[in-house]
Amino acid sequence: MQASSTAPRKISKNLRDNLDILNRELGVDKNFDMLCRELHYAGRDFALYFIDGFAKDDIMNRVMEHLAGIQQQSFTTQGIQQLLQTQIGYLEVETIDNLEDLKNAVLSGPLVFLIDGEDQAVSVDARTYPARGPEEPDLERVVRGARDGFTETICFNTALTRRRIRDEGLRMEFVRAGERSKTDIVVAYIDGIANPDLVELIKNKISEIEIDGLPMAEKTVEELVFGRNWNPYPLVRYTERPDVAAVHLLEGHVLVYVDTSPSVMITPTTFFHHLQHAEEFRQKPVIGVFVRWLRFIAIMLSIFLSPLWLGLVSTPTFMPDHFQFLFPDKTLTLSVFWQLMAAEFGLGLLRMASIHTPNPLGSALGLVAAMMIGSVAIDVGFFTNEAVLITSIAAIGTFATPSYELALANQMIRLGMLVLTGIFNFWGFVASVILWLVLLMRTKALDTPYFWPLVPFNRAALVHVLFRPPAGWKSKRPKILHPQDDTPK
Repeated sequence: MQASSTAPRKISKNLRDNLDILNRELGVDKNFDMLCRELHYAGRDFALYFIDGFAKDDIMNRVMEHLAGIQQQSFTTQGIQQLLQTQIGYLEVETIDNLEDLKNAVLSGPLVFLIDGEDQAVSVDARTYPARGPEEPDLERVVRGARDGFTETICFNTALTRRRIRDEGLRMEFVRAGERSKTDIVVAYIDGIANPDLVELIKNKISEIEIDGLPMAEKTVEELVFGRNWNPYPLVRYTERPDVAAVHLLEGHVLVYVDTSPSVMITPTTFFHHLQHAEEFRQKPVIGVFVRWLRFIAIMLSIFLSPLWLGLVSTPTFMPDHFQFLFPDKTLTLSVFWQLMAAEFGLGLLRMASIHTPNPLGSALGLVAAMMIGSVAIDVGFFTNEAVLITSIAAIGTFATPSYELALANQMIRLGMLVLTGIFNFWGFVASVILWLVLLMRTKALDTPYFWPLVPFNRAALVHVLFRPPAGWKSKRPKILHPQDDTPK
């Protein structure tokens, strides 16, 4: 956020001077929804600025009724303060002394009063945003559990979090970024648990953002704060569930809420944070462990199965005898490598088409892709049955990945492994796995090792990654976060 090189312009006591500047700079005459209402109460001229669509009509009417009842002799030399204390019966009221803050307030939604003869304006936060209800997010559904989810309104999202954590140490610190968008951002953490250095690091990085606007909300913030844009792996975890956000706050994480986005950023995170899902904690611990391991296996298959099969087919001497049935039963004009690459391309198209397809037609799209395209491609000799089977298992593993960003990153890694394996056969697969491990070990998110607790190794934390602990199990908070209070009650 760029700092102003000049001092902010003070509000003039001459109302007409203020109106000339504000009407021109806010474009009152050119914007149908930017309104300035000139009023006269108690022998004084007033001006009311607001945006149609943000202001609550009933509150505006009540405020104006109170102002209409002011007697001229009621205004003293402390007119503004008396107005706030006795006449404006609303909780969220503050004074503004410069034109820049006044314009920001109007553009953000509150009502702003200017009074002739006063060098301060009154801001009344009587705004309302067009918003949908807190519905359950599609990407993080659970069989049992809460059905509320974050929305595009930042105040709703912070309230949903406070509903689950009623700790006096919960902090919601407001910052703003974007020279033109002036996007509202909230940095949330629990004072006494979260590492103060981590909190300051995140706030400083957000305050240093220099950009016109954040139209893509949290994704733009992630790219500007974390960088490493050529690394496909996500350095933050997104969630639309308030209960998931609350769990991470209690662990010592710092959350970033961005207005207009239903996704909250959890920072910092490791590779293994993206492998967990709320469903594991909504079932018995033994069931949670089973579900977690099933998901681990599916994710590993989504990364390694296709390139491993290609490597074994390309170098038959490495194929174990009891897996000989995986060899293609016929030779086609298109090699196995190009069959797998074509299948990956088809899966990418299918995923893209499913996003842009209306929900009622989504099932029909899947049936067309599976029954018509797949079966016909086998019949005409474009694919072998084995290639279709291997690709389908890898696709199921991709869809079983709880983090959408991680699933896309794994798909890119799988493509890279296929290329290396296609060039160097089985040893290309081995080299690609080593390169993948090196990438994960060298990646850091806000100075947090991405492959922790494997590298650096932490046995206790690794046990909690592999096995879902029962509720009430006395355990340490993640050591890698350096929490102030590392032992939960």
